[in-house]
Amino acid sequence: MPHLPEQDAGRPFRAPAPRARVQPAAIDAARSHVLVVTGPSGVGKGTLIRALQARFPGLELSVSATTRAPRSGELEGRDYWFLSDAEFDRRIEQGAFLEYAVYAGNRYGTLRSEVDRAGSGGGGPAGPSGLVLEIEVEGARQVRAAMPEAIQVFIAPPTVEALRERLVGRGSDSTDQIESRLEVALAELGSQREFAHVIVNDQLDNAASELASLVARVWDSSKGAQS
Repeated sequence: MPHLPEQDAGRPFRAPAPRARVQPAAIDAARSHVLVVTGPSGVGKGTLIRALQARFPGLELSVSATTRAPRSGELEGRDYWFLSDAEFDRRIEQGAFLEYAVYAGNRYGTLRSEVDRAGSGGGGPAGPSGLVLEIEVEGARQVRAAMPEAIQVFIAPPTVEALRERLVGRGSDSTDQIESRLEVALAELGSQREFAHVIVNDQLDNAASELASLVARVWDSSKGAQS
C-alpha cells in the first residue's frame, strides 16, 4: 500500500474505554491553538503531521510523558519526558496532565505544560503556530472534555483491508498483534462520527493538503476573530 504511509510509534495504542457517543464540539476559532490528530494505529498520523509541519514550521509536536525506560537513541524532551512512577503519580495529583492512559504496564500522557508553551495561537507570515497532539482516540476524548476549543481531526484509512496491509507491511508486529490492532481499529473507526473533521488517508498528498487547508482555514478565522 504505497499511499498509506506508516504511522510513527511515538505513542502507544490501547483499546478505547466504553463511552457514550459524544457530539462534535464547536471550534472556538479565537482559541484553537491546539490540534489533535487521532485515528487507528498504522493509519499514517505521524507522516501527515510531518508534512503539515513542513508547510507550517510554527506548529510544534507535543512531547508525551511516560513511565517506561528510554529505548536506544531516545532523548529526554525530544522523544518523551521520562518520569518515574512516583513522579507520574505526583503530576496526576497536581492535575498536571491534560490526558493520560495505561498501556502494557506503563503510563503515557500529555502534560499541560506542553499546551502552555503553545501560547495563545495565531500565526505569522509563515502560517499558523500552535501545538499538535498525536494521540489515540481515548486520549482525544479526554482532551475534548478539557479543551473543547481544540481542533480535533480523525485520520481514517480508505478501507480496513488497506489498514491491514499497512500493518503487515511494517513488519514490526506478529500476526496476533496485527489482529489485535485491527480489532481495536474497528472499534476506533466507529468513533469517527464523534469528530467534526475526518480525513481519509488514501493518497498521501491529497490527505496532507486537506489537513493543511483545514488548519490554515481555522487560523484565518482566528485572526479575524481577534482583530
